Amino acid sequence: MALFQLAADSDTAQDNATLREENRRLRKVCQALMERVESGASPNSAPYAAFERSVLLAEQVRERTDALHRTLDELSQVNARLLAANAEAEAANLSKTKFLAAVSHDLLQPLNAARLFASALETHALPESSQVLVGHIGRSLKDVEGLLGTLVDISRLDAGVLHADKAPFAVSTLLDALAEEYRQVAAVRGLTLHYVPSSVVVDSDLALVARVVRNFLSNAVRYTEHGHLLLGCRRRANGLEIMVGDTGPGIPEPQRQAIFLEFRRANQSQSSHSRGLGLGLAIVDRISTMLEHPVSLTSQLGRGSLFSVLVPYAAPNAGASTVTHAQKALPASERWQDDPLQGCVVWVIDDDPAIIEGMQALLGSWGCRVRAAATVSALEAASDGERPAVLLVDYHLGDHRENGIDLAARLRRRYPGLATVVITANHEASLKRAAREAGMHCLLKPLKPLRLKMLLGTLLENHA
Repeated sequence: MALFQLAADSDTAQDNATLREENRRLRKVCQALMERVESGASPNSAPYAAFERSVLLAEQVRERTDALHRTLDELSQVNARLLAANAEAEAANLSKTKFLAAVSHDLLQPLNAARLFASALETHALPESSQVLVGHIGRSLKDVEGLLGTLVDISRLDAGVLHADKAPFAVSTLLDALAEEYRQVAAVRGLTLHYVPSSVVVDSDLALVARVVRNFLSNAVRYTEHGHLLLGCRRRANGLEIMVGDTGPGIPEPQRQAIFLEFRRANQSQSSHSRGLGLGLAIVDRISTMLEHPVSLTSQLGRGSLFSVLVPYAAPNAGASTVTHAQKALPASERWQDDPLQGCVVWVIDDDPAIIEGMQALLGSWGCRVRAAATVSALEAASDGERPAVLLVDYHLGDHRENGIDLAARLRRRYPGLATVVITANHEASLKRAAREAGMHCLLKPLKPLRLKMLLGTLLENHA
């Protein structure tokens, strides 16, 4: 029994020794692990403190991430509101442009009729005092036309709805008419206009280039008190430079860029004839930028200014209606020895009675035999089988079932070779392109009588 007890005590002592050894070994492992953790932490920091800092940092990252998401959501909402506001502003701007276009069309109808009547009246034998009054009426109507056209143009340019319709044309078809028109305008101011014609064919939008050159000429007349104006061209390596010069006061260097901004005008002229909105050269700048036609200005104080626009040449053999060089050297009144308008039959289709009366008065004063009506059937009934030489047709007709181009195409199938001029207040490039592709000419309202007369003369001469 005692021996058995001794053996048990020996086993217990051995187990205790084993446990003490195992405990010592575990302590060493734990110490080693703690030293490793502490060696990876920052100096003077305990492992638990490092753990707390990690938890705190993770919480801060989470909070800042949530704040960033909230900020991004807010920015997305702000951006959506800005996009909606921008779309609303663009829609309002486009609506304004459409409104101005509609209003201008309605205003241009009576203005066009008034210009036709005034031009017809100028051809009548009136007392000198009456002729002066008629001249004042014509110039006042022209001022209204210019202001209205300026407002519509700047609105369309701002809205981005004015597009170019580039095509080859002889520069003489543009400059000849402008020279005749502004020779008369200059004469009223006691100025002379020297015009150097050109036979070059260029490639651009005729109506838009005409707007640019017309604004150059208008400014030259407005600011020149005495002397003369110059209209001509100069051939350059990369295009034809169309130039307008004057003997006005010149433009100071600091103003030479500012005058191309909206509502900016040169300061020299304070006379009563200096009317305008200060938008003419702003329109020139925007049109030339859209067409990619560089505009330049040189000026000397006390001697005058020279504005120019560089228009690219048309490709060789490009088709364009031209007149002979001998004709281009003559003013309109002397261009045709036998006036082709005398006795020619001109058909006019328009649904506005005032326009019909005005066209009859104007064309009749030029010696034309005019047949005018609102419909083809009424026109043919009044013509007694007489074949027309030229058709003048309004693009927007009252019944809206057929536009002027389609109507003219139908008539040209019936009368092959019928020269056609489409008249419209719509400045859309697509309309001008459609008329050109149909082999027709296009004139914008309000009609410029001299431009119409020269075009008719050219068409009738070519037809002969």
